[in-house]
Amino acid sequence: MRTLPMDSNLLAASLLVSAVTLATACTDDAGTDENGDEIGATETTAGDSTTAGEAGETETESGSGTAESSTDADTTADETTTADTTADESTTADDTTTDDTTETTTEEEESTDTTETGDPCGPECCPGETQCVDDVAQECNEDGTAWEDAELCDDIQGVVCDTDLGECVGDCSESAIGLSYIGCDYYPTVTLQYDSYNTSPKDDFAVAVANTGDEDAMVTVTQGDAIVYDTVVSPADVAVITLPWVNELTKGNAPTKLTVDGAYRLRSDKPIVVYQYNPLDSTTTNDASLMLPTNAWGNDYMVASWAHWNSIPGFYTVVAHEDDTTVTVSGPPNAVGVSAGANIDGSGNGQVTLDNSDVLQVVTTSGDLTGSYVSADKPVQVIGGHKCTNVPANISACDHLEESLFPIQTLSDEYIVVPPVQVPNNDLDKAQMVRVIATEDDTQVTFDPDQSADATLDTGEFIQLSLTTAAFQVNASKPVLVVQYMVGQSGGYGTSDPAMVQAVTPAQFRTSYLFHAAPTWTANFVDIIAPDGANVTVDGVAVTDWSAVGTSGFNVGHVALSNAGNGNHTVESNLKVGISVYGVQSAGSYWYPGGLDLVINPQ
Repeated sequence: MRTLPMDSNLLAASLLVSAVTLATACTDDAGTDENGDEIGATETTAGDSTTAGEAGETETESGSGTAESSTDADTTADETTTADTTADESTTADDTTTDDTTETTTEEEESTDTTETGDPCGPECCPGETQCVDDVAQECNEDGTAWEDAELCDDIQGVVCDTDLGECVGDCSESAIGLSYIGCDYYPTVTLQYDSYNTSPKDDFAVAVANTGDEDAMVTVTQGDAIVYDTVVSPADVAVITLPWVNELTKGNAPTKLTVDGAYRLRSDKPIVVYQYNPLDSTTTNDASLMLPTNAWGNDYMVASWAHWNSIPGFYTVVAHEDDTTVTVSGPPNAVGVSAGANIDGSGNGQVTLDNSDVLQVVTTSGDLTGSYVSADKPVQVIGGHKCTNVPANISACDHLEESLFPIQTLSDEYIVVPPVQVPNNDLDKAQMVRVIATEDDTQVTFDPDQSADATLDTGEFIQLSLTTAAFQVNASKPVLVVQYMVGQSGGYGTSDPAMVQAVTPAQFRTSYLFHAAPTWTANFVDIIAPDGANVTVDGVAVTDWSAVGTSGFNVGHVALSNAGNGNHTVESNLKVGISVYGVQSAGSYWYPGGLDLVINPQ
C-alpha cells in the first residue's frame, strides 16, 4: 500500500473524514454495521490489519479517510479541493488522488477499524475484546479473526461469567487466585505403592484439604462424571478425605499405561490447600505430596525419580486438565529401561494424547527416570517418584517416594538446602541424598559452603550429594531442580525410611502458611528457612533456635509439631520464609514443601 501526496486543504478534509471514521468504526458491541453486516469483512485479511496497525499514523495523515463512511465528509473534501486548486490541479487530484485514494482508503477502512484504545480490529472482532458465551469467557485473538475460549466459568467453583465484563468472576476465578499453592481446582492422583500397603481398610489413600480463608468452602470430588465425595470445610480447618485406590495406577509394576479418568478432580468454591497421602496412616512405606492447583500447572517439566531397585520400578505420572492435551516425553541423558506401553518406547520416548483426568504413568525396567523431560501443548501435572526403594541402594529399608513437581518455568538458580532432624535425638541432623538437576545445557553449579561437588551440567544431568548432613546454598547459572531424599533407617541416622521433597527457592517464600501434618505419626516437624532479621512463629509460638546456613544470610529452625488436635498448623513471619513438613515413625516417613508462591522465572 503506498502513501499519496496531498496539498494542505485536501489533507485537512481527509483528517476530518478519518475523525468521523474512527469515532464510529468499532465498538464493543458487535463488529457489525447498522444493517447487521460484518464491518471490514470484504476481502480484508489478518495481514492487512497488521500492516494498517503498524503504519496507521502515517497513512491516516496522508489521506486514509474512508470514501464510503460519510457522504457529507466526501462532499466537503470535494468542495475544498475544487476551491483551492486550479483546473489542472483538480484534474491531477481527480486522476491521481480521488480514484486511487478511494480504492486505497476503502481497503484501509476494512483493516483499520479501531477500539477505543486505537488498536486495529480484525474482520471478526477487536483484539483483546471479551465476551461471555454461556459459561465460557472468550477473548478476541491477536489479529481479530476469531473468538477464543479464555476460561471456563465453573459453577462448582462458584465462578460465573459476567456479561458486562466478558470475564469469569468469583473467589476462584483465575484473576482472583493468582499463582501459588492455594487454589480451587486440583487433581489428586494415586501412584505406584508397594502392594502390601495399598489396600483399604488397612491402608487408605487420602487427601487433606485446608481452608485458608474466612468463609466455608464447599468441596466436591469427582472421578469422570461421578461425584465421589462432597463436604464443607470450615474456615482455618482441615478435612481429611479418604478416596478409593485406583488399582490400575497403584498395583503391580508394569507396563507403562494410560488410565482414562485415573485421577480424581477436587474442586472448591473458595481457595484451599490440598495434600495427598499415599497412604494416610503411618505404616512402613509412605510419602505425601503438596498438590498444585491447575492455575499453577505448566507445560514443561524436568522429572525427578529414583533408580529401579530390586525389581521395583521408579515412575512418573502425567495428568491432563483439558481434553486433547498432547504430551511429548523424552528419556533422560543416561540410559533407562522403560516398560513400553501407551505409545512410549523402551527408552522413555513417545507422544500421547490425554483428556481431562487421564493419567499417563511411565515405569522403569532398569535405570533411573531422573532427567526425563515432559512437554505438553496444554498445562499438565507431573508427579515423580518410586514404588518402594532404598536410599541409597545399600541401606534398608525401602519406602515409597512421590513428589508433585514444579514446572520448569517456576524453577530458579538459587536454593537453600537443609537436612531434616533425627528422631528421637532432635538435636542431630539426619543424613540425606541431594540431587541438583539441570534444565538447560552448560549450567554451572556451585555451593556455599563448598561441598566439593561443583560441576557444569547439560539438560537432564545431575549432581548427587550422598549421605550429607550439611546445610548449604545452591547457586547455578541457569534454572535447576533441587530434590532431597531421606536416608533409610539402617544408615544410623535415627528413625524413618526414605522420603522425597523439592527445595523451594527463596524467591517463592511466603510470610504465612496454613499446612497439615497428620497426627497419626510418631513425630511431625516443620523446618523453616528464614533470612536474617525474620521473626517467626509456629502456631503462635516464637521460633528462637536458629542455625546459619553458610554465608547465605539464611538460617534454619527445626520445630517439633504437637500431635494434639486435627493436624492443622500455621507459620507466620514478618519476612518471607520457606518451610518443609515431614513426619516419621519406625521404618516410615513422608516429606513435602509446606507451600510457596509459584513465581514465573524467579531468577
